[in-house]
Amino acid sequence: MSSSRSSSVSSASGASASSKTAQDETIASDLVVTKYKMASEITQRVLREVVDRCVPGASIRDTCIYGDKRLDEETSRVFKKDKDVKKGIAFPTCLSVNNYICHFSPLVSDPDMILKDDDVVKIDLGCHIDGYVAVVAHTLVVGATREKKVTGRRADCILAAYHAAEAALRLIKPTEHNTAVTEIIDRIAHTYHCKPVEGMISYQMSRGIIDGEKKIYQNPSEMQRREIEKQEFALHEVYAVDVLVSTGEGKPRETDIRTTVYRKKDFIYQLRMKSSRVFLSEVEKRFALMPFTLRHFDDEKRARMGVIECAKHELVEPYPVYQEKDGEFVAEFKFTLLLMPSGQMKITGLPLDLDCYESEYKIVDNDIKQLLTSSTQKKKKNKKKKKGTGATGGNAASLDNVEAVDDDGDEDFEDEPDPVAQKASTKSKKTNKKA
Repeated sequence: MSSSRSSSVSSASGASASSKTAQDETIASDLVVTKYKMASEITQRVLREVVDRCVPGASIRDTCIYGDKRLDEETSRVFKKDKDVKKGIAFPTCLSVNNYICHFSPLVSDPDMILKDDDVVKIDLGCHIDGYVAVVAHTLVVGATREKKVTGRRADCILAAYHAAEAALRLIKPTEHNTAVTEIIDRIAHTYHCKPVEGMISYQMSRGIIDGEKKIYQNPSEMQRREIEKQEFALHEVYAVDVLVSTGEGKPRETDIRTTVYRKKDFIYQLRMKSSRVFLSEVEKRFALMPFTLRHFDDEKRARMGVIECAKHELVEPYPVYQEKDGEFVAEFKFTLLLMPSGQMKITGLPLDLDCYESEYKIVDNDIKQLLTSSTQKKKKNKKKKKGTGATGGNAASLDNVEAVDDDGDEDFEDEPDPVAQKASTKSKKTNKKA
């Protein structure tokens, strides 16, 4: 009898410890939020630097190399004393121009591309701190200013992608579903006579994982339509929200350009070639399950050889360079989103200067307009403070600088106040009054 009880207690204790460990790795923990914040600050800083380098005559290859170098430099400066904290690139710098959709990050031995005026440039990059990932993508037009506005189809796809991303931000919240996001992206793209790029997926993320269980499809393919599950968003989840819109058919096609970006899969296979085993061992040590580029290896030739057998046996997943038809344009906006008790916290993503863009199409649907002007934050209640009231605590104060969306509407899905705490507070006030 006592043995049975001891086993039961031990099992319950183990389950409790496991649950606590799982919670400690979510954004319910202030420390985890801080690590996301640190990763986002680095990602944002490097993105701004890469944006500044996108000028006529700039080398795409050199710009990608620069972006990766800066991500490595910045992440190496944090948690120096804690050797157990892994950090680094979570997505290598990619610059995909005009009709190229994504994943263009040439090697030193590959042909380069040079930026020119009016090129539509999609910048994609990210880093992680201790496995907590902050990724971002931004679209710009080389040489565009408020005096030299972007017009025509370039403006159409950029405005469509940007507003679709902003609408998605407002719909991804507890109790809403992924299918609603798919629908709103489609509606806004069609407003600008554009199409969402088919089959692209936004993923839930967790520690060390960039493609989690929950997914948001945009313009799903026939095969994806058969597989789509209606999934509900929940508090303390994290998402990489990725919106891509095309002026063409929205059908991605693989190019003949060499694939340079890969990601190790959680799969075991005994490789035959020594070069392949050495390559895979280095990937596991340096990148774990994060995407990387072959440019990150000192011996590029050996890396190109080693990845072949690994890809053949599906030990690594390739990220091919996709394209639309020639003459079309594709825009992309990606951001990292934390679902906090106070609302949606958008920690990556640059604003778009709408005064630089001019389209003949406008959003006239009142439901969409209302959504785009709605808040992502809960309106504070009972804000009156007693004299002498200070900060709510060290952890809360340390998170004040996280880039959240600057809205002031009244969406409300924060946890309700604790009635016991309220009662205790009231009692305390009465006691003070008597004194």
